[in-house]
Amino acid sequence: MANFNYKARKPSGELATGILEAADAKAVALILSGRNFIPIEITKSQDAEQNVSTELGISIFTPAIKLEDLVIFSRQMYSLAKSGIPILRAVKGLADTTSSKRMKLALYDVGEGLERGRTLSTALNKHPQVFNKLFVSMVHVGENTGKLDDAFLQLGFYLERELETRKQIKSATRYPMFVLIAIVIAMVIMNMVVIPIFADMFKSFGAELPLMTRILLSTSEFFMTKWHYLLVIVSVCIFLLAKYLQTDSGQYKWDKTKLRLPIVGSIFERTLLGRFSRSFSMMLVSGVPLTSALNLVSEAVDNSFMADRVITMRKNIEKGESLSRVASSSQLFTPLVLQMINVGEETGRVDELLSEAAEFYEREVDYDLKSLTAKIEPLLIMVVAAMVLVLALGIFTPMWDMMSAIKG
Repeated sequence: MANFNYKARKPSGELATGILEAADAKAVALILSGRNFIPIEITKSQDAEQNVSTELGISIFTPAIKLEDLVIFSRQMYSLAKSGIPILRAVKGLADTTSSKRMKLALYDVGEGLERGRTLSTALNKHPQVFNKLFVSMVHVGENTGKLDDAFLQLGFYLERELETRKQIKSATRYPMFVLIAIVIAMVIMNMVVIPIFADMFKSFGAELPLMTRILLSTSEFFMTKWHYLLVIVSVCIFLLAKYLQTDSGQYKWDKTKLRLPIVGSIFERTLLGRFSRSFSMMLVSGVPLTSALNLVSEAVDNSFMADRVITMRKNIEKGESLSRVASSSQLFTPLVLQMINVGEETGRVDELLSEAAEFYEREVDYDLKSLTAKIEPLLIMVVAAMVLVLALGIFTPMWDMMSAIKG
């Protein structure tokens, strides 16, 4: 679909101009004929979004839309919708006040869509890179039920929880990442600067060196003389791995492997289960049909392996099985959560109990993230200790042997 500028004569003979969205110029002519207009000129208009993008100075270096921007947008839309402000006015007002250029561009386009008679969910759906299907579906349900403010309230709460989880993960991994980077830098300095100094000294003595020392010297020489080959090999491996992970099979295997990693695998798993429970509960509260909700939730979990399990749950429900049965066969949930789903299905309170399950998983993730540093710290200490041991055995052992030989 594209935008077309048109000039036409009304039945009264007046000149009419405007913009229509259609597949081609012929479709525009048919629309005008249906209005009893006589087309005079139909030209394809320049992309309005591209014009606005140029005006805003958006380039590849412009920061992407952050989760914080979506949280603010959802909260502000909730307040404006609850106050009874027209949606078009609310969207245009937020477009003028937001600090994110890319969000401003998206909201300008959403506002234009509303002016052309589109619904808010349809206008948002034109920007899947900003508003995912879960977001759009919630807005669509809110429009149809007349509870758009409640839809934005639930979205704001959901996105805030997601943002908090991401911040906790970053905070928990900051210290281990800093230590690993420091270790890599130390290894580079040791092989490129420290060991070559001792190598020259050992060669001047001409004595036979211990095995560990020979290994260190060989490693250092490889770093000094073949570093460009090493750089090329590492770069190619990273490129091939990134390409593989972009494929469906590669993404599926990596997403499955993440859940089985030592120490952090259980955190990934409970984070995804909390996201599943929270988003599923939110969809059911909004009145989305069960199978449609599972489809949307499969995309919300952002893990292809778990998404495949959720789609399997949906297919089994379509065959007539109960939610509690398919949840049990999926082997995703703990017995406590399965019991809560079973009770919720019997009492008609699945959404409430799923919300409680989400809180249960989120509390566990909070606790695990707080103790993550304490779990990883001993491993990091062992790595540093191993480096010190190797350096001591490789550098100081031959020096002690030389000193003993001199004294003897």
